Amino acid sequence: MIAEAVATVCLVWYLLVIVPVCTIGYTQLYRWYSRPPPPAACLTSLPAEDIPHVTIIRPVKGLEPRLYECLAATFRQTYPRDKLTIFFCVSSRDDPGFPVLERLIRDFPGFDVTILVEQEDARLQNEHGDNDNGVGEHAQLGPNPKIRNMSRAYREAKGDIVWIIDCNVWVGKGVAGRMVDTLCGYGGKRRYKFVHQIPLVVDTSSETADSETRGLLAPQVHDEGDGALHVASTSTASTDLRNPTDSHSDVKHILQTGGGRLEELFMSSSHAKFYTAINTVLIAPCIVGKSNMFRRSHLAALTSSNPARAPGIDFFSDNICEDHLIGDALWKKPQPFELEAVAKGGKREKWGKHALVFGDIAFQPMSSMSVREYIARRVRWLRVRKFTVALATLVEPGTESILCSLYGAFAVTTLPFFRGWFGIPPSWASFWTLFAISVGVWATVDWTLYRRLHSAKSIELDSETPDFARPPKRARWGGTRRPFKEWLAAWVGREVLAFPIWAWAIFGGVSVEWRGKRFWVGLDMKVHEIVEAGDKRKD
Repeated sequence: MIAEAVATVCLVWYLLVIVPVCTIGYTQLYRWYSRPPPPAACLTSLPAEDIPHVTIIRPVKGLEPRLYECLAATFRQTYPRDKLTIFFCVSSRDDPGFPVLERLIRDFPGFDVTILVEQEDARLQNEHGDNDNGVGEHAQLGPNPKIRNMSRAYREAKGDIVWIIDCNVWVGKGVAGRMVDTLCGYGGKRRYKFVHQIPLVVDTSSETADSETRGLLAPQVHDEGDGALHVASTSTASTDLRNPTDSHSDVKHILQTGGGRLEELFMSSSHAKFYTAINTVLIAPCIVGKSNMFRRSHLAALTSSNPARAPGIDFFSDNICEDHLIGDALWKKPQPFELEAVAKGGKREKWGKHALVFGDIAFQPMSSMSVREYIARRVRWLRVRKFTVALATLVEPGTESILCSLYGAFAVTTLPFFRGWFGIPPSWASFWTLFAISVGVWATVDWTLYRRLHSAKSIELDSETPDFARPPKRARWGGTRRPFKEWLAAWVGREVLAFPIWAWAIFGGVSVEWRGKRFWVGLDMKVHEIVEAGDKRKD
């Protein structure tokens, strides 16, 4: 009796994951990412003076693969340049990415663009004139390095609309206009408080640090070993320069560079399906802080309760998951003008909470990411999310192919209904056969979805589109970015690692590594930097 009750729960869960979630996500991705989206309505139907001003904030930390190309996409938008204000934010002038920012400003004259240096922000300095790093009772910001990086740009933004886009993200030339369309309701759309894009990772060929900086750091980037150092993707360090010739065995090479393939696989399969499905049914906020647009006035109205922090993004400087919390606040809390309308007996204005800008992709090129870095990245996400969206994080393993298929196989071989109607015996042979079929179908769906998302069918291609956002040219692999055997190896590796990573993130502590610093996350969702000299707390 107990076994049948458990089997019923497993069946309901299996059908819930497969039918509404995977099906909705899969069909929506095929629907919206099979052709380029139309031009923005605000650029084709509005008078020039009515087009909203947008402030673009791009926080930069160290070198990233294809950094120049990602940041150059900011200047190549079809949005009117007199309606754009661009801020590149960097922690110091010694940051390896600083020369890239200077080069971009020289290469794209005529824009309202400024480089803002965190160390030169007077609001972030202590009584000795040094960066306070969020420490001390008089610190005006918490320790979140990304918020500290962007704070001045946000304060000095022009207009109400801000678009925060990570430095390691490339977007198509029409994205700014379509995000404004969705946010403001142009083209007959509903107005929204927060809009964002689906992220997609591409594991690219490794670039030398000399190439990434266009030769600006040439004296510093040559290894004493076999050749030039290459820029590797990292989330734990500020910059990772690595000599790819250091590995002399296949296993070591996979461990040193295989993390990018795992991340590429994850973002174009499991993550893409669930991200799209949740943002279609809109039952809860689901965002990734890669490319987000919202209004400063809306956020300011919801973040004035802490006298120690200025309204806006500064309010979240004590947390490490600022993107989720910003979106969460705009999702859950009504705006004052909405409450006033109801209080006066009128109807609340019909504003949408969040909207995914379907058809546009935020590409993140990666290179030479190690498996260890991939695991650290996933652990960081999970350890932050277990305090912010605890229930969703706890049930996450059940949405993965292996555990979910185990649920389904157990239900079908345990419940009498399937034995009576379909003749499926309650045997181990039936159990493992059904499990294998479920996993096989799951992999097939993910393979077709991977091919669709990496086909670049929804990208507005031109001569300036980088190779990682173009259609694959490998005809011998059927036009796919990876041959099926390579893709399958990465798929199996990702699926097998999913549960151990989850278990370690949930039960293995509360510390995370991010951009060269270590933090611990408390139950109050606040983040605290771990100081190396006599750590205050370790797990």
